[in-house]
Amino acid sequence: MRTGYSVETVRAAERALMAELPEGTLMQRAAAGLAAACADLLGRVYGARVALLVGSGDNGGDALYAGARLARRGAGVTAVLLAPDRAHTGGLRALRAAGGRAVTGAQGGVRAVERADLVVDGIVGIGGKGGLRPEAQELVRAAEGALVVAVDLPSGIDADTGEVRGAAVRADATVTFGTYKPGLLVDPAREHAGALRLVDIGLGPWLPAAPDIEALQHADVAGLLPRPEAESDKYRRGVVGIVAGSARYPGAAVLAVAGALAGGAGAVRYAGPAADAVIARFPETLVTTGPPSKAGRVQAWVVGPGLGDGAEAERALADVLESDVPALVDADGLRLLDPATVRARTAETVLTPHAGEAAALLGLAREEVESARVEAVRALAARFGVTALLKGSTTLVATPATPLRVNPTGTPWLATAGSGDVLSGLTGSLLATGLPGRDAASVGAYLHGLAARRLGAAPITSVAVAERLREVWRDVSNG
Repeated sequence: MRTGYSVETVRAAERALMAELPEGTLMQRAAAGLAAACADLLGRVYGARVALLVGSGDNGGDALYAGARLARRGAGVTAVLLAPDRAHTGGLRALRAAGGRAVTGAQGGVRAVERADLVVDGIVGIGGKGGLRPEAQELVRAAEGALVVAVDLPSGIDADTGEVRGAAVRADATVTFGTYKPGLLVDPAREHAGALRLVDIGLGPWLPAAPDIEALQHADVAGLLPRPEAESDKYRRGVVGIVAGSARYPGAAVLAVAGALAGGAGAVRYAGPAADAVIARFPETLVTTGPPSKAGRVQAWVVGPGLGDGAEAERALADVLESDVPALVDADGLRLLDPATVRARTAETVLTPHAGEAAALLGLAREEVESARVEAVRALAARFGVTALLKGSTTLVATPATPLRVNPTGTPWLATAGSGDVLSGLTGSLLATGLPGRDAASVGAYLHGLAARRLGAAPITSVAVAERLREVWRDVSNG
């Protein structure tokens, strides 16, 4: 599992560790890891041209010491000093002693960057807020033809939230130290980070047990996947109820059922007006046209995809929310939702909005949610007392009292009609097997994203995603 910690937590851990070490040890550890990563990207260090974009903070010092290491291996290293009077003295001295040079001013800096094979972004550290200043922007634009490596995080992004409030570096790779920072794992900042490389500098013992953010990996998901036992039958494995679709949107019901059938539950019940379409595609589904409460026993409900917004849809949603089993609410169900009803439920509730739906639930503009996704998903979880899954290229899962989870498997190709219906059915099925809402949502998003990735970097269909779920389930299970 990848874990990340806030800037405040990281700084406290660094202070505690530095108190136990000789002065400068931590920066040398970071510089060694940074130099090694740069060497790997270059392939051949001797004769390579490297430009360091050096600000006034410790990231600039890391860049200077790493540049000195590369210069000693034969690279031609030029440091472009954005704040010459505040550049790290020891790092600058080490660079010059190794044969590197330093320049100031836009003209010399741009020329050095334009000639570089690799540019190291050490402009701003983890405490930086807001976008890059004009001089830095000019240097970053000049680096478009080179490999760009960010020190700890790309300059211009918010380390805690992943927000990008102006011009920011777009790196090919980011070398981060001690632990991941939340912004490296969350869009829109994640798109600026490129490939991530974590350098261990010894912070582990000084970091709290509970991180601020988590990203599950294969082994974590494999450990959460439900597995039938010898005495299992379809009812012991869990039954998920699907309340979805309408005369206008029968396909939503079919897609939600498709996801549910691949989610580990022993049986899927469907209650709604699209029963004929569902049974024609999936004859194993247990169907009823009556209200959800009359469908038979279930261990979890999924309600909302393609449901419509009429009186019948309202009654179906109310029927589900009155039950005493976990419920996942999506799509039209979110638009009909009464916050007081959700907060009054004793059983677990999972909400799965996209940015527009989350904005409506929070009374915000969609742009506000998209630019501050961490804040938005945490607000949803706290306001409604639920597990909130905020869809997007990095899907986020939040509860009121646990670390935020970010899904690493998403792809922009999932922005296609019906993909959310498949995710809802899949996650609801995992709920029915007994997984808590947070785990069901996290595992569902992981498998869903992985299935889409298996279809390649090309237009995909939601049906194709559902059909790949069994394959990725098997692959994750087998390690």
